Amino acid sequence: MTLRALIFDVDGTLAETEDLHRQAFNDSFAAEGLGWNWGRDTYRELLKTTGGKERMLAFASREGIEFTTENAVRLHTIKTRRYAELVDRGGLDLRPGIADLIAKARARGLKLAVATTTSPQNVDRLCQSCWGRPADQVFDVIAAGDQVPRKKPAPDVYQLALTRLGLPASAAIAFEDTANGVHSACAAGIRVAVTPSMYSGAEDFSGADWILPTLLQSNWTADLARLLPAA
Repeated sequence: MTLRALIFDVDGTLAETEDLHRQAFNDSFAAEGLGWNWGRDTYRELLKTTGGKERMLAFASREGIEFTTENAVRLHTIKTRRYAELVDRGGLDLRPGIADLIAKARARGLKLAVATTTSPQNVDRLCQSCWGRPADQVFDVIAAGDQVPRKKPAPDVYQLALTRLGLPASAAIAFEDTANGVHSACAAGIRVAVTPSMYSGAEDFSGADWILPTLLQSNWTADLARLLPAA
């Protein structure tokens, strides 16, 4: 089927946001007097658990700390506000090739969607920072993790994006940066291009149709170039 939509993961795919998320977590932990502090190696391991609330619960379980779902929800709200403050300071840049690809896709009439485990608020903050526009003026569809029963690597969020787009999986290409994201897109039957990010470079991307250093057009493989918008 003819390509009709591009579906993007957010954190690590559109921009290298994960260290800002890590800082937001650590700032929130400190503000609440928890005594937790996630270094990069710890956070890299925790990123294998998708979703911020789930990540905190996984850490607490691993460390034998009593920490309830209610604690996670409350603290994640604080963390989301802190992340927004950090993004609003500026300095968040789209990864190479993203802005150009999205502009060309829009000019060619392709639909644009997000399929992410992060919150819609975080997607909007990123779009405001990087495009100067709210998310719904950049993307036609935003499917987020808390809107589906299961987060990545389950296919739910991609299936939701396809439903909202009104398209079959064969009409879309997904863009991801993690193995969990690749598994999610593949399970939904969507072709997927992966551009490893600073935290995911050592992961196993088996199942991906394309593995690229960035989405700069010079990195597209011949078959991907036939599908994506031309210059």
